[in-house]
Amino acid sequence: MDAHFECADGRRPRTLRSFMTSITVPTGRDRIGGYLTGLAFNGGVGLMRLLGIGLSSGLGGLLAGTIGPLLPVSRVARGNLTLAFPDMDRKQQKRIVRGAWNNLGRVVGEFSHLKKMECTPSGPGWEISGQEHIEAARKNGLPPLFFSAHLGNWEMILPIAGALGLPVGGVYRASSNPVVERLIQQLRSEAGHGTRMFPKGARGARDIIGHLSAGGTLGLLVDQKMNDGIAVPFFGQTAWTAPALAQLAARFERNIVPIHVVRIGTARFRLVCEPALTFTMTGERTADQLSIMKAVNAHLEGWIRAEPQQWLWFHRRWPKTMVSSAVHEDMAA
Repeated sequence: MDAHFECADGRRPRTLRSFMTSITVPTGRDRIGGYLTGLAFNGGVGLMRLLGIGLSSGLGGLLAGTIGPLLPVSRVARGNLTLAFPDMDRKQQKRIVRGAWNNLGRVVGEFSHLKKMECTPSGPGWEISGQEHIEAARKNGLPPLFFSAHLGNWEMILPIAGALGLPVGGVYRASSNPVVERLIQQLRSEAGHGTRMFPKGARGARDIIGHLSAGGTLGLLVDQKMNDGIAVPFFGQTAWTAPALAQLAARFERNIVPIHVVRIGTARFRLVCEPALTFTMTGERTADQLSIMKAVNAHLEGWIRAEPQQWLWFHRRWPKTMVSSAVHEDMAA
């Protein structure tokens, strides 16, 4: 049976199952075009592997950092920046947008090399800070839940967790192209050290419940908009936020640990683990979820303020009308 949560404004309650709404593959898609796209993606992955992680990371960053700022979606990023940092001038905005594209390109370039990434003292690889907070957050012998953001190289989270022996699962949105989807999941599986990936949808929701019931844990990227979520402050603006993390913490009596990946060099990352959130469940479902998600968004905001060029600004985190209005006001200034 699914646990329910309510929207802050009293709208219809939703369940974890509905939060994990399945993605419908469009009908009438040109299958030949989709197949060719899959072949091109496969070829791109092969090329990145041949180049090696340093070159593929750099090439991805260079291409995305050069072309990305010219694309229409960069207007979304500028609107988000105007909402988040109303006093920021256009020169700073352009620098951050270019940096965000560079980071995204590097994430793509590094994707085919995830399974080779290891804990190393220097060079390509990863290190960890605050690992003691994970053990300290165990409750009744069970690992905590984790939350993070599309920051640095977020694809490194599950491989690092797997290398640490943590039974962490993640949630993914399946690609509509079956060729691309198979390759993406193959690469994630190779790099994950036994971690699990759950697709959005009813089946994924059932599998998550079973995974947590069996003592596993979950890592959620909670920095994107959920249209029928709850209203939570984010950079001083109302942001519709998915409360599933708070819902699961209450249902399975787990602590919640903030973690995020920071890019600290060419294909080098630091996983930063922080002390578990401090909260008390009062039994008032809506108030409890709002309290937890306020703390979550405050952590996200702090991370983004520290490394704004490493966040994925191209997602409409706030309602389209707010972003469009911010862009128009900025252009008129």
